[in-house]
Amino acid sequence: MELRHLRYFCVVAEELNFTCAAERLHMSQPPLSRQIKQLEREVGVELFERSSRGLRLTPSGIFFQQRALEILEKVDVTIDTTRHMARSKRTLFSIGFVPSIFYGQIPMLVRDLRQIENVEISLTELTTIQQVQALKAGRIDMGFGRLRIDDPDVEQEILFNEPFIAALPSGHPLEGTTPTSEELASYPLILFPAKPRPSLADMVLGIFRRQGLKVEVIQEANEVQTALSLVASGIGITLVPEEVKRVQRDGISYVALADKTITSPVVCSRRRGEKSSPLMDEATTILHKLVDDRFMGRYP
Repeated sequence: MELRHLRYFCVVAEELNFTCAAERLHMSQPPLSRQIKQLEREVGVELFERSSRGLRLTPSGIFFQQRALEILEKVDVTIDTTRHMARSKRTLFSIGFVPSIFYGQIPMLVRDLRQIENVEISLTELTTIQQVQALKAGRIDMGFGRLRIDDPDVEQEILFNEPFIAALPSGHPLEGTTPTSEELASYPLILFPAKPRPSLADMVLGIFRRQGLKVEVIQEANEVQTALSLVASGIGITLVPEEVKRVQRDGISYVALADKTITSPVVCSRRRGEKSSPLMDEATTILHKLVDDRFMGRYP
C-alpha cells in the first residue's frame, strides 16, 4: 500500500463521487476507480457501497477513513517539522495545554526548557481530547489537560490533584466563608468551557450531581478569563482550579471549599511506547521537580 492510495481514498470518501474526486486529483475517473478497487483488495474489505444512488462508505470504510486521515496528517506534520528544523537548526518541542493549566507549574517548565541550547518551544492551546489526537498525529510531544482518556496510543500520568475553589463577585454573601456544595448550589452558576465537551464544565456539574444537588447554569463561556469577567459583573459564581486565584481581578473574591476532596486532576499525556529522546527526558525531569516542589510547599 502506498500513501497515494490513502490520499486517493480520502478524497473519494469526502466527495462520495468518483468523477468529482478525479477532478480534484487531476486524473481521469477510470484509473481512480481501479486504484480504489486495488486498495479494497489489499485491505480485504469493501470500503464503499456502490449503488445507482451513488457511493456510500461502509462501516469499515468509515473506520478506515479516520485512520487514513490520521496517517496522512502525521506524515504532513513530520515533513513540515523536518523542514522547519532543517531551516532553523533547532530541535522543536511542542506542548499542548488547556488554559486552566497555565497558571501553575507549566509556565516554569516552559521557561526552563527555553534555557536549553538549540531548543525551540511551541505552545498550542488544545482541549485534552484534541491533545490526544495531536499526539497521535505528531503535532505535539507532550500535553497537559484535566481529563483521563483511555487510548491505546497515549499514556497519561496524573501529576497531582488540584483543589477547586469558588470565584465570587465581591461582596457576595459567601465571601470570607468556606462554602459547602449545597450552599454553592443556591446561586446561579457560570460554566466553562462551553465546548467542546466533555471538559472541566462536566467535572463541575458532576460535583453537584453526585450529591443530588440541582444547579442553575446561568451562562456558559469558552474561556476561564471570560467566566471570571462574568463573575465580576455579578451574573453568577464559578468553580475554578486553585491556581487560577493567581489571576487577580477587580470585583472577584476567591474562597476555598469546605470539602477538600473536590479536586481536578492535572494530567500529562505522551505517546505510548515511543523511544524517549534526551529532550523528553529533560522535560520529564524538570516537570517532576516542579511537582515535587509543589508537594513540599516550595512552590511560590
